[in-house]
Amino acid sequence: MSAVLWPVTGRIVTVLNASNGTGEHETAMRLIKVVEEAGEASAAYIGMTGQNPRKGTTHTPGDVAEELCDVIIAAAVALHSFTAYSPAVLEAKLHAAARRLGANISHPTH
Repeated sequence: MSAVLWPVTGRIVTVLNASNGTGEHETAMRLIKVVEEAGEASAAYIGMTGQNPRKGTTHTPGDVAEELCDVIIAAAVALHSFTAYSPAVLEAKLHAAARRLGANISHPTH
């Protein structure tokens, strides 16, 4: 996991909390933002594969990667609305997924 993900996400959350508040509506908006970003990643993939004949090939694998990064950032920001322990919750979930897949998590690769 990136060493800067959580400190930077925390700063983003602080700014969003100051400008937008932390009520139920804002929590919902942060969750919806994850879905919006996932839609943009899907659209970029469609553009990369040229699946829309009217538009042709409009995106690159790099564009898809950038959109996936936006999904990760939006999800990390939203996660803060549901737990005070975002890094630990994500790490536990990541290790659980690796175990389910039989991945060796004792020797991470970079």
